[in-house]
Amino acid sequence: MRVIRHNDTGFASTLAALLKRARFDPAVEQAAADILAAVRQRGDAAVVELLHRFDGVTLTPAEFAVTPAEFAAAARQVAPADRQTIRAAHRQIADFARRQKRRDWSCRPRPGVTLGERFTPLDRVGVYVPGGTAPLVSTVLHTTTLAKVAGVREIVIVTPPRTAGAVHPAVLYAAQVAGATQVLKLGGVYAVGALAYGTESIRPVEKIVGPGNAYVTAAKRQVYGDVALDLVAGPSEILIIADDTANPRFIAADMLSQAEHGSGREQVYLITTHEPLVAAVQAELARQAAQLPRQACVQTVLDHGAFMIVVPDLAEAAAVASAIAPEHLEIMTRAPRRVAARITAAGAIFLGPWTPEPVGDFVAGPSHVLPTAGAGRFFSGLTLEHFYRRMSMVEYSRAALEREAPWVAGFAAMEGLAAHGASAACRMLR
Repeated sequence: MRVIRHNDTGFASTLAALLKRARFDPAVEQAAADILAAVRQRGDAAVVELLHRFDGVTLTPAEFAVTPAEFAAAARQVAPADRQTIRAAHRQIADFARRQKRRDWSCRPRPGVTLGERFTPLDRVGVYVPGGTAPLVSTVLHTTTLAKVAGVREIVIVTPPRTAGAVHPAVLYAAQVAGATQVLKLGGVYAVGALAYGTESIRPVEKIVGPGNAYVTAAKRQVYGDVALDLVAGPSEILIIADDTANPRFIAADMLSQAEHGSGREQVYLITTHEPLVAAVQAELARQAAQLPRQACVQTVLDHGAFMIVVPDLAEAAAVASAIAPEHLEIMTRAPRRVAARITAAGAIFLGPWTPEPVGDFVAGPSHVLPTAGAGRFFSGLTLEHFYRRMSMVEYSRAALEREAPWVAGFAAMEGLAAHGASAACRMLR
């Protein structure tokens, strides 16, 4: 755990080095490229081999998809309380998604000119649901629900199978509730490749959404162009801005909630104006971490991915936080909305002591698929808009074209595109 203070010599350069945190591991990129090439070249045969190599499961292509009988059995295995929890979260996520729904519109900005936009849902999308260290039931809801509300016809989930070749029952139940049309027992880079390129048994999708580990994130970047993507969503991170009113127990608990994800690449930050809070949070982290079942992965993050930053005031705290652009940003200060107004980049902002980040992970409503590793400066979290095609609509009357044809001709001349000019000019002949 590293403590960085604003009055330290070289504070600015230390902070600058922190902001340059590595986003792409060349070894991971190459490994992903090799796997993708195998899937692209050999299709189902490669997927069968890679499924066995990485997940220890042997399936034929006919067995990739979860069957109706497996869905039915899964629903029976999920406890009633868990089914209720899944349905409650789904209702709240769907409600938020419906509020984002896009509608066609048009206007008449000039005489004889009608402009507007039309939105149509994608036809077939792929959803990546991680499953390496835990069954991420919530991720099913925070992705598939949005696609369903948008009107996507085919929603294909890929998720790593357990060693017995089955998908966790709660994941399958959530997939049914959220509206998935198919679940494939595939994970990791090879699953991304199968969705992007297609195989003999799997039709390619138009877009891939959902978070994943460093290898999945690398694979998504590399298939971009063959398929559309949502955003870069890799290992989790949280940053907390706190002043002297903040409770160190809450802060430590929220930092650990992200450290326990399991890859060891997660990052947790505290930015505070109150120096004594650093020691108090460190003590709480040690106390609470000792009680967690995933101590090894948590300790890796605390040793290598935890940072405490002391700044002179909340304006500086907001500036540093915006430069880091964290996936999750919690604000535990006297006036959290005032601090939030200064934030320019973050995946999601959680205001006040009674809004722990896990409510966003599970039940609040907005999707928990968010940009990581500073990508919040140029990506936004998953929304309903990711599942639409947007088309501009343009209509001119003859009089409107006559009025603006000289400008068309002017641009055509400037750019040396004679046929462009002729396209408008030929319509002006009487």
